[in-house]
Amino acid sequence: MNIKNHMITDYYELTMAQSYFNAKMQDKIAIFDVFFRKNPFHGGYGIMGGVDEVINFIQNLKFDEEDIAYLRSKNKYSEEFLNYLKNFKFTGSIYAIPDGTPVFKGEPIITVEAPIIEAQMIETILLIYTNSNICFTTAARRVVESANPIPIAEFGARRSLGESAAVTASKCAYIAGCASTSNVEAGRIYGIPISGTMAHSFIEFFATEYEAFLNYAKTYPNDCTLLVDTYDVLKSGIPNAIRVAKEYLIPNGYRLKGIRIDSGDLAYLTKKAKEMLIASGLDDVSICVSNGLNEETIASLKNQGAVIDSIGLGDNIVLPDYARVGCVYKLVAIKDNEKYIPRIKVSDDIEKATTPGYKKVYRLYDNKTNYALADLIALQDEEIPKDKITLIDPNNENNQTTLTDYTLRELQVPIFIKGKLVYQAPSINERKNYCNEESTTLYPEIKRSLNPHNYYVDLTRKLLLLKKELIKEAKSKTEPTLSRRK
Repeated sequence: MNIKNHMITDYYELTMAQSYFNAKMQDKIAIFDVFFRKNPFHGGYGIMGGVDEVINFIQNLKFDEEDIAYLRSKNKYSEEFLNYLKNFKFTGSIYAIPDGTPVFKGEPIITVEAPIIEAQMIETILLIYTNSNICFTTAARRVVESANPIPIAEFGARRSLGESAAVTASKCAYIAGCASTSNVEAGRIYGIPISGTMAHSFIEFFATEYEAFLNYAKTYPNDCTLLVDTYDVLKSGIPNAIRVAKEYLIPNGYRLKGIRIDSGDLAYLTKKAKEMLIASGLDDVSICVSNGLNEETIASLKNQGAVIDSIGLGDNIVLPDYARVGCVYKLVAIKDNEKYIPRIKVSDDIEKATTPGYKKVYRLYDNKTNYALADLIALQDEEIPKDKITLIDPNNENNQTTLTDYTLRELQVPIFIKGKLVYQAPSINERKNYCNEESTTLYPEIKRSLNPHNYYVDLTRKLLLLKKELIKEAKSKTEPTLSRRK
């Protein structure tokens, strides 16, 4: 099956596009923001991802004859509109926060400025890329932070929702700080280190556990890690691993590299296993643990003094609990006679009221500690003072903070300008190093997996007043509705 990414669009994008076309609005410039309303996993932050996939999509965006024939068969579109699609290409501008950057609820992570049909037609795929990539990258970063400095091998491909998601999750996990992946295709595409040993089925296939271990050791004497929990870790697995080391590996000039435990009381088993290995002169053997771990269980194992040299983890990266990120794509302005006219969506749910206008996002850093203090959303044409600023909590205007000794950084960078790619995408290792560096700028309290500290995303006074004004104006246009009990 040959899936065409440009055809992965919601039907109403096309129906709206033809309506814009019939109204001769196809050249009208619109500005859309991508953002999420709640931090992923009920946590204190998210990690940006998906910019690389957006770039690839935009560069290959084109409707071919087969696409046009399929759309024609729906008897919904005029030939004039289909001819427009034949010559369709993206001519707008896209600004985005780079992959690996900590991001927070309510702030524009991607901004699109483009003719309305172009901006509308890329909505679905942009949301697919941001929702999936941010989910995987954030989930992986949370376990990396919890396990630090223990390295994590990601091996969640078999739990993923499809082959494409498996490769994307492996990529995101590596950017977020995982050391390797079991996914061979992700290794091939991105150059990620691949790792893995054996399954329980390999042990079960042989007549005895010892025979299975010995065969594996003979095949990989330089890199022998044995899975020791198929039958009994302490009574069978560890003794047989020690026996193989003593009877085959050491006499032939090799060392047992490691053992992996995939079930049971991992804290107790790792401590007992280490004692047995040391007593046998195998104190250099590393211990890897797996079995559905997440950030909470990892932290608990560390607190219990578990002896762990590496972790294998899959489920809670590729299919974590609370997996929905909830990125949305909302119109925030239109361009008319070189002026940007703000637009707003209002709702009885205050969290669903959009922040209007063509905007920029800044991060403020404490010059003494280099920690991020807050993010500030401003209108595109605002000048932000560099020596003294008062931050206003948009949800509580009485909550204000004045900062003086800080550094400003604009978060979004240009990706496409008038249809031309202007961004040099970093390598995957550069993105991994960048993600790690960026994560060190967050206070530890923000990175807590449970009850994290609230990181503020504030609006400038000018933007806050504009938002309040537009909400008031929108509500004044709505006729009051009276309800009576019957």
